[in-house]
Amino acid sequence: MGRKLRVATAAVIAVAAGIYVNNTSLLAPHRDGKPVLLAHRGIAQRFDERDVKNDTCTAARMLPSTHDYLENTVRSMQAGFAAGADVVELDVHPTTDGEFAVFHDWTLDCRTDGHGITREQTMAKLKTLDIGYGYTADGGKTFPFRGKGIGMMPTLSQVFVTFPDKKLLINVKSRDASEGEKLAAVLNALPAERRRMIMIYGGDEPIEVLRRLAPDVRTISRAAIRSCLMRYIGYGWTGLVPADCRNAMVLVPINVAPWLWGWPDRFLNRMADANSAVFVLGPYTGGEFSTGIDTPELFARLPHRYSGGIWTNEIETIAAIAGTAKH
Repeated sequence: MGRKLRVATAAVIAVAAGIYVNNTSLLAPHRDGKPVLLAHRGIAQRFDERDVKNDTCTAARMLPSTHDYLENTVRSMQAGFAAGADVVELDVHPTTDGEFAVFHDWTLDCRTDGHGITREQTMAKLKTLDIGYGYTADGGKTFPFRGKGIGMMPTLSQVFVTFPDKKLLINVKSRDASEGEKLAAVLNALPAERRRMIMIYGGDEPIEVLRRLAPDVRTISRAAIRSCLMRYIGYGWTGLVPADCRNAMVLVPINVAPWLWGWPDRFLNRMADANSAVFVLGPYTGGEFSTGIDTPELFARLPHRYSGGIWTNEIETIAAIAGTAKH
């Protein structure tokens, strides 16, 4: 009995040691370099994020403005890249005349002087709207950008022409599979090297179509990121990378990251080998996924010499801390 116990104990120790060696970040090669910064919405007007729901008019909850940039405009994206962003995020909606409009909201009523569902308009109509019309920081007493955003809603093709060599993240706002087909057609008309600089995230159905029709574009959906992280936590110790983590944009809430086998360096290496890009978000607290790494306090929670991706709503602040700000 004593010998059997010793053999069993030795076997357990050997297995534990093997798992440790296979997953410790201490023995993994460190990828040098500065973090990859993703500017969510470029440089945009911030708003009170407390109790925000899908139908909340965030333009009516604007915080006192410190600049005059409006999200999802070419000017906002240019400012984001100039501030130190490596990737800029933008939102799209298909239009009835075959374009993709770059605009956040499902409807026009909150942010513009138009009305109705965004995707039920022509791009020609959307180009006539004032996208700064609805912003107010004082409950509707003043509207500082009213009249200043006329004609500023860009098309996706305009963004591609303006930023031919920049990395972009496109957010598909719907769960319409046909939108995935339309966007895949647009992407597949681009050169292969340009497609590799684009990532897509959004609804499960259009993203599933995009993964099939544009397989060289990295994607992620809400269902896929949950599956990716949960499966990796479950069996990532083996070194196997779940299918949903492959050729993907892997979004990692900062409070979930320590649960990932091999975090940070071995995990980052495994994802890179799977042609996936990792971006750390703010803490996940249940329900909707988290906000960004937007404060010095959250940035300080990242591993020392972290060189993966960072998702932020405050690109100027985080670029300065990360040492990537451009002068």
